[in-house]
Amino acid sequence: MLVSDFHYELPEELIAQEALADRAGSRLLHVTSEALEDRRFREFPELLRASDLVVFNNTRVFPARLYGRREVREGQNPRFSQKAREMGQPGPLRGRVEVLLTRQVIEEPNEWECLVRPGRKIGVGERLFFGAQDELQGEVIGREEFGERKIRFAAVEDFFGLVEKIGHIPLPPYIAREDASADRERYQTVYARERGSVAAPTAGLHFTPEILARMRERGIETAEITLHVGLGTFQPVRTERVEEHCLHSEAYLISEEAAEKIGRARREGRRIVAVGTTTVRTLEFAARQSQHQNPDPSASSGQAFSRTEGARNGAPGEVRAGAGEVNLFIYPGYKFQVVGALLTNFHLPQSTLLMLVCALGGKEHVMRAYEHAVRERYRFYSYGDCMLVE
Repeated sequence: MLVSDFHYELPEELIAQEALADRAGSRLLHVTSEALEDRRFREFPELLRASDLVVFNNTRVFPARLYGRREVREGQNPRFSQKAREMGQPGPLRGRVEVLLTRQVIEEPNEWECLVRPGRKIGVGERLFFGAQDELQGEVIGREEFGERKIRFAAVEDFFGLVEKIGHIPLPPYIAREDASADRERYQTVYARERGSVAAPTAGLHFTPEILARMRERGIETAEITLHVGLGTFQPVRTERVEEHCLHSEAYLISEEAAEKIGRARREGRRIVAVGTTTVRTLEFAARQSQHQNPDPSASSGQAFSRTEGARNGAPGEVRAGAGEVNLFIYPGYKFQVVGALLTNFHLPQSTLLMLVCALGGKEHVMRAYEHAVRERYRFYSYGDCMLVE
């Protein structure tokens, strides 16, 4: 399967740069096997079946983008040292650096996998400084497989509290502006609880307390799981063939309460509706984890599956409570075990997220839906409109 098969043309002006003032004011493209219907997100509760179980990802975005300085000491780089002398500034020089915290190393809480900019210039052993008073300091201690750096931060009393103070909301690169104070609230679901994501599970951005209340009034059951969004969700596909791509791992948690609700819904033959692709991957991974790996729900680490396992294995598995790491890549040919419908935003061309949606809704049908959305001037990506795929 070719990655280029998942390309579509998108006018740049359809990429949403700002969130709507009204979360629930987004448009919703209802995609069924029979038709495409233009609707509004406010209609979502009525589009559900009364017997549905709707599963949310309750991860919380934190301001994971840090702007700081790198220290270049005289003698390390003759060009910088000569320039310093010419300017009458001997001694250490500092250059701007941008760091995106993408994944905390479980075994070493002070260590993080990060994306850095300028990437090629920042080597192992360099020290980095963040905050007006250098409140946070780190050292690059390694390079990772996909060009990330591993950074060990100096111990501080409250790491996340400090990051909340000096960090910035990591808006996606296709939003061509700096983050604003309003993004701290708007680039966050109203039900966000568990801190740990570097990007929002954007399908959930449309929900309001009123929409959730209407779902409760209809008797629709809900459950929450956690997947902390990292590089695995947004990592670009750099291979020509879909099957050759590998995903980063992302941490997940399924509580006993959520596992019990999901298990009961499956036993009763009720449909499970996932809010967002991150929810889909977590539920499907957990089902296969219980089927193929250590069934102990207290296990703290997930195991990776081969790239093609999902596409050829359709036997049902139980979704058990537990924690671990997800790197399940879902693309057309995958046999879904848990999820029966999906609420999701519109995704980038040739992305793993688009491939997942095509796996659920059918590639040709979903790509036609995207063509329709472009013609009808839907708003795309994180702050854009959404689609319900059944």
